[in-house]
Amino acid sequence: MNKAFTRETEDDDEQDEGADPALRLPQGTRNYITPDGHARIRSELEHLLRVERPQVVSVVQWAAANGDRSENADYIYGKRRLREIDRRIRFLTRRLDLAEVVDPARRENTEQVFFGALVTLCDEQGMESTYQIVGVDETDSARGRISWVSPLARALLKSRAGDAVRFQSPAGWRVVEVLAVEYPGCDT
Repeated sequence: MNKAFTRETEDDDEQDEGADPALRLPQGTRNYITPDGHARIRSELEHLLRVERPQVVSVVQWAAANGDRSENADYIYGKRRLREIDRRIRFLTRRLDLAEVVDPARRENTEQVFFGALVTLCDEQGMESTYQIVGVDETDSARGRISWVSPLARALLKSRAGDAVRFQSPAGWRVVEVLAVEYPGCDT
């Protein structure tokens, strides 16, 4: 059957989430996200809807008007790119629908580690590192932003400066000491 007449299914959306296990939310949990992360996702969605998708639709329409579509690279590539964009739009829309924005700057108890905290740790070798606990859609290991569902973040939750925390890492069990807990934008 010609691909033009096949319907994309919801399985395509699940494949998006399945592609990166780090983006999966635990069953029955909310999609916590910081205000900055929410704004970035909203911005990407708006860009796809208002800029990228209309450009690709224009190219596909032009290519379709050129005649034989079976060997028309612009048409074939454009349709494929349009499916990718539509899949990403559905994914981002669903993520925004499930999102619960949590502003770390509004946190009252700033002594304990909760969502949005900036935590400075010291490992067994004496190396210090700083991580911010963010939503699954905001993770960026290069910038020290870890998901609240990661093993380290889960172990750190509710800990305070001076606490030793044990967690299961890919390299085995590790112990880190919490040196400091801050909340970006919080004056307390």
